[in-house]
Amino acid sequence: MPKHALSRLVGKFAAAEAGWFTTKAISLFIKAYGINMGEAKLKNAGDFKTFNDFFTRELEEGARTIDKDAATLCYPVDGTISQQGDIRDGQLIQAKGFDYSLTGLLGGDEAIAAPFQGGKFSCIYLAPKDYHRIHMPMAATLREMIYIPGELFSVNPLTANNVPNLFSRNERVVTIFDTEQGPMAMVLVGATIVASIETVWAGTVTPPAGKDIFRWHYPATGVDAIHFEKGDEMGRFKLGSTVISTFAPDMVNFNAGAGPETVTRLGEHYADIASAGQ
Repeated sequence: MPKHALSRLVGKFAAAEAGWFTTKAISLFIKAYGINMGEAKLKNAGDFKTFNDFFTRELEEGARTIDKDAATLCYPVDGTISQQGDIRDGQLIQAKGFDYSLTGLLGGDEAIAAPFQGGKFSCIYLAPKDYHRIHMPMAATLREMIYIPGELFSVNPLTANNVPNLFSRNERVVTIFDTEQGPMAMVLVGATIVASIETVWAGTVTPPAGKDIFRWHYPATGVDAIHFEKGDEMGRFKLGSTVISTFAPDMVNFNAGAGPETVTRLGEHYADIASAGQ
């Protein structure tokens, strides 16, 4: 299947103001996936000019509460944990029997991956029914953004269990942050039908077509520094995918008992800051 061509075609429709046809498509999507529009700021299919507007819909005020404890991290998205745990020998768990490379996930540069070796990772899958804006799990300052071209395999659980190196093969945007406790990476992974990935500082990330990796660097201090508080929106998927977060060694301890198939809700307790990382 021509995954890139199909995804770009769907992306054009998702961005189009197609009137009644857009409204009908949104209505069918809401019904098919059982989407709770009661928590959305705009509640009716006809309120949205484009399918992208609907898919990246804003929640109404109070729909999510951000855990404000400075000693904790909050979940960055609504979704379901695919895998999380320790980064061992430079490998992350994708599924039973499948590991993949931390260095490959972050674009192939060992210097970028080095601070996270021996640390922890968490992979959260966003289903079509989920809220698709991505928020910060902790206060941080943006250091670098990397666009990595690649495949557009589906990232649902079935595919994750059957396609080796899925997350380090798919198109993705890697964001590297500095925090008071150490470095953190958030990787936004593309997938089949994902029309685009967007960040609040760069808009839709669309480098020239090709196989080249693109990198952008940002100042750590001064008026041009890009700083986020815990819970701030940092990006969104126009059609759903996966967020993988990586943390330096001795930086965080994930919720006890949380693991594959744990449902996540934006703002709820995600992890504690480890005392060794303070």
